[in-house]
Amino acid sequence: MSTRDGLAGVFLRHRRRLLASAALVLATMLAGVGLLGLSGGFLTAAALAGAAGMAAGFNFFSPSGGIRALTFARIVSRYGEKLIGHDATLRIARDLRVWFFRRALPLAPAKLGATRTGELLARLMGDIGEVDGLTVRALAPLAALAGIGLVGIGAAAVIHWPAAVLLALLALAIGFAVPALVAASGQLRERERAARRTELRTLAYEGLEGAADLQSLDAQPAWIAQVDAAAVALAATDRRQRRRLVAGQAVHALLAAVGLLGMLWLALSAAARGIIEPAMAAVLVFMTIGLLEVWAGAGLAWQSLQSGRVAARRLQQIAGQSPGVADPLRPVPLPATGAVRFEQVTFAWPGSTRKLLDGLDLEIAPGERVAIHGDSGCGKTTLSSLLLRLWDPQAGIVRYGGVDLRQAAQADWHRHLAWLPQGAPVFAGSVRENLRIGDPAASDEAMWQVLAEVRLDGWGRQLGGLDAWVGENGATMSAGQARRLALARALLRNAPLMVLDEPTEGLDVDTAQALMTDLATALGDRSLLLISHDELPAGVVHRNYRLQGGRLAEMPLA
Repeated sequence: MSTRDGLAGVFLRHRRRLLASAALVLATMLAGVGLLGLSGGFLTAAALAGAAGMAAGFNFFSPSGGIRALTFARIVSRYGEKLIGHDATLRIARDLRVWFFRRALPLAPAKLGATRTGELLARLMGDIGEVDGLTVRALAPLAALAGIGLVGIGAAAVIHWPAAVLLALLALAIGFAVPALVAASGQLRERERAARRTELRTLAYEGLEGAADLQSLDAQPAWIAQVDAAAVALAATDRRQRRRLVAGQAVHALLAAVGLLGMLWLALSAAARGIIEPAMAAVLVFMTIGLLEVWAGAGLAWQSLQSGRVAARRLQQIAGQSPGVADPLRPVPLPATGAVRFEQVTFAWPGSTRKLLDGLDLEIAPGERVAIHGDSGCGKTTLSSLLLRLWDPQAGIVRYGGVDLRQAAQADWHRHLAWLPQGAPVFAGSVRENLRIGDPAASDEAMWQVLAEVRLDGWGRQLGGLDAWVGENGATMSAGQARRLALARALLRNAPLMVLDEPTEGLDVDTAQALMTDLATALGDRSLLLISHDELPAGVVHRNYRLQGGRLAEMPLA
């Protein structure tokens, strides 16, 4: 994967905004420290001039003009820093999610099948949240802290070189040594925190998804105990991290106090010996106060950098995987229609020695409808997955129109398919939005036609038309209506081959029989591969097979 296509590429696309944000952070720090130093020197010089009776000849205007300029500059730079920094963060947050989805979706189900849904949600919500603010919370502040340190040390060197040496020592101690002590073994702690957060989110998600089952089995108390235990473990990890941060802040405060006293002694000694003017001594002291104040953020910035790096690696663990199937370098175009052929196909799940398909042969001619029956776990869904090219067989060939599917582009092949999976969802939205998943360019006329083919046109008009809301997971629909809407979505795709996996699962017998009868009429001259446990009404399919022992045996039609 090139840098442009990788995680770093997401940030590189916004490098101008990020550099501008870092520059504005530095400008804000410079203005703040400069304002404090200039104000301290000005007030000291004014007080000394008044005490010596020289107030009439004292230049009030140049320093006060500088103070006003720095005040205005600090307001403007701070506003710009927030505006540009947050704009860049929001753009990066958007692009990170697109980047993650673009790489994660081709991994399903081959590479994501073993990953819990709750964990994927934790990566999407928690880890991306850590990474998208990396520049604003860590990289820009650290770069600005280094810049303000160099400028401050340089300014001190011009005034009194021993003061520059002291500031350099303070910068190394507060900006690097203390954060390094706090961050010792930090990668391990951050990985533990990330794992704890993931476990808690996963348990909470799975508990909500399975709330009905947990309630019916009286298992809610045990599940809540697991969630509580995960929350306690996460809280303990966070407490340990906070203790280290508090300890770091305490060491920082001690070093700052010692350093400020040291600078006060150096400045007053130099002023007493006439090496520097008293006003310059005040500038050194107040500038040190300002630098110590901005350097106090170094610990949190290093902590954010550490968290972001761990989160980035966790995202890469998912998105950096190679897909289970890949397109050839020179794809062969597929014909508009053709026969589907399974030729001596063998398949076993990775890590398993049991062959679900063992030398399987099958042909589906154009316009032919074929049903595959069999016991649970016999390989029926695996057969449809190979046809969808979610997996490739370990041996044998799957062809369409004489072309090995491994020689064709996946996008080209998927344009020939309409798929209705087991448990096909109804999405929160309108009837129109659900149907347009099948064909984004479909006209209203085509939508009403396909609704009529599955006997949902009357329901659609009663509900309020194509723009009527169907509710979360089809809350306004019965199970039968939801399955018919999903079937209408697949039919609207108008692909030459339709693949249905247990389309009547969870429906009563009468509803299932009516749905299958309507399907046979609606298919027209399209081919069909139907995976089902149930007996089918007469006329739905042209051939019946039973999958057993990895091979197909033809069964008589009903």
